[in-house]
Amino acid sequence: MVKALARAHRWKRLLEEGRYASLSEMARAEKIDRGYLGKMLRLTLLASDIVEDILNGRLSPDLGATALRDFLSAVWAEQRASVTETAAALPHEALHGSSGGEPPARAP
Repeated sequence: MVKALARAHRWKRLLEEGRYASLSEMARAEKIDRGYLGKMLRLTLLASDIVEDILNGRLSPDLGATALRDFLSAVWAEQRASVTETAAALPHEALHGSSGGEPPARAP
């Protein structure tokens, strides 16, 4: 997820600096699909605390960049609710990483 965030912010910076006039032009130059580029740029809209959790390893990689960019709302409170909901659906705690490194208890 860290790599995805870094790429998204790099692409955003290139657009803001005027290096590329459009997403289509950038996608051609970067040799990536235009739709993928557009979706990845949505990661630059993540709430700052979610970004901080990703960078500090407090958000499980199981949550994934795909999940983050696909349900991303521009409203930070909605992002937080979506992250919490998605993390709760994962087999282990994804919101704040694993609990002390212990494997989850097995069902009887």
